[in-house]
Amino acid sequence: MSPLTAGLLQVGVLVAALAVAYRPLGDHIAKVFQAKGHLRVERAVYRLAGINPDAEQKWSTYAYGVLGFSFVGIVFLYVLQRLQSLLPFDFGRGNVPGGMAFNTAISFVANTNWQSYVPEAVMGHAVQMIGLTVQNFVSAAVGLAVAIALVRGFVRGRTDRLGNFWVDLTRGTVRILLPLAFIGALVLIAFGVTMSLKSGVDVDGQMVANAPVASQEAIKELGTNGGGVLNANSAHPFENPNEWTNLIEIFLILVVPVALTRTFGQLVGDKKQGYVLLGVMGVIWTAMLGVIWAAEATGLRPLEGKELRFGIPGSAIFADATTGTSTGAVNSSHDSYTGLGGGAALLNMLFGEMTPGGVGTGLYSILVMAIIAMFLAGLMVGRTPEYLGKKLGRKEVTAAAVSILAMPTVLLIGAGIAAVLPSTRAALDNPGAHGLSEILYAYASASNNNGSAFAGITVTSDWFQSSLGLCMLFGRFIPIVAVLALAGSLARQKKVPVTAGTLPTTGPLFATLLTGSIVLVAALTFVPALALGPIAEALL
Repeated sequence: MSPLTAGLLQVGVLVAALAVAYRPLGDHIAKVFQAKGHLRVERAVYRLAGINPDAEQKWSTYAYGVLGFSFVGIVFLYVLQRLQSLLPFDFGRGNVPGGMAFNTAISFVANTNWQSYVPEAVMGHAVQMIGLTVQNFVSAAVGLAVAIALVRGFVRGRTDRLGNFWVDLTRGTVRILLPLAFIGALVLIAFGVTMSLKSGVDVDGQMVANAPVASQEAIKELGTNGGGVLNANSAHPFENPNEWTNLIEIFLILVVPVALTRTFGQLVGDKKQGYVLLGVMGVIWTAMLGVIWAAEATGLRPLEGKELRFGIPGSAIFADATTGTSTGAVNSSHDSYTGLGGGAALLNMLFGEMTPGGVGTGLYSILVMAIIAMFLAGLMVGRTPEYLGKKLGRKEVTAAAVSILAMPTVLLIGAGIAAVLPSTRAALDNPGAHGLSEILYAYASASNNNGSAFAGITVTSDWFQSSLGLCMLFGRFIPIVAVLALAGSLARQKKVPVTAGTLPTTGPLFATLLTGSIVLVAALTFVPALALGPIAEALL
């Protein structure tokens, strides 16, 4: 069987698996957030935390909950790392240095999972399980909760209530992520992923690091987190031993963001609305897969930086999935990709990670872009724009603009400063266009809460630890606050009836408009930087 045929079969199996899971998972998520009752374990959590689960919140209170919960998570995770030597299973690795602990705490709470360290040399199992893995669950649940709050803004009318953040957070964790991660871990173990509390295993007289991999690998992919328990990440044979686990992990990365479009259609009472969003996501994702795959297959050194277990197709599909979402796990070295292949992976992130994006973040990001697209359409026809029966006025468009401008702002400021610092040259493995690509990729990954890396840049200095940490912080939470403000404004409106002048949002015209808006915003914002980096490298 040729590599092309094998790759197309992998894509076919992946699409079929996602199609099978699409309806039941999407409907289940919708039912979870529409449910009136609470599970016994959930009530225990509410009593312990002193929460009234039946009290709904304004958007500002909801936002305070997100920010407060995340701040406490950052502090807890920072302290946990700094006190690692006092915890069991630290294996003598000592306390994590302050700058690294700061960066890592923000990274995992922000669902970025950028790692500026070698996990098997720095993190003990206790910090991995109690700190990092817990954040893999709850940071994904935060994104899911914000997406549901925005959808409620479209569904509800004449109210200032968006639900209860603590209820949404708990339900997303207990009813969705935990069961799916448990099943995913069992499947990965069955296919050869390791699960051990030992620090390592003897292989022909050489000690190879080991960890409780399967339980963390499942939620790493399912929650679009990406931080590996081992430094080689999903290229390591303990994390990803064969082509079947590779395909399973890609499925886990994509399944929740894809299914959320079905959830959206269910919650707004029009399944076609979700199908349009899914179609836009699918078109861009497929196009970028074609670019990455073709670029790597025709490169001068096609297998450079790739595991022979997966080859070019398995590496390209994984690269497209991990950068098209906010995952950041890697099964190959993106730094070794061609200028065009690496540039396509970078562009995937610059689209705003809505193709299909992360857990929750993908849905609310593409809905924000849908508002921008409808605003542009309104300008062209001279009519007040509407989306899903809600008028898009100054407040709504301003909130949407803040949401989409936050990432480019922090990315370009951070990358621009880094590019002119004399110390940055020593951190780069490559000069010229590829070196600039390494800088752009690092800040794009941090600002988009992705976490993958070109790996050709050393980011252990105080500047990189702090600047990338701030990019993760602002790139995650500024859009969240803007999205919640948008949801609050929408919820206060009454629905307007559909008229002859209303632009349908369930057909190819709107899908084309939305796709064009996504590409146009990324192009206008980043083409100058891309031209000096990956585009220049590809043309050399």
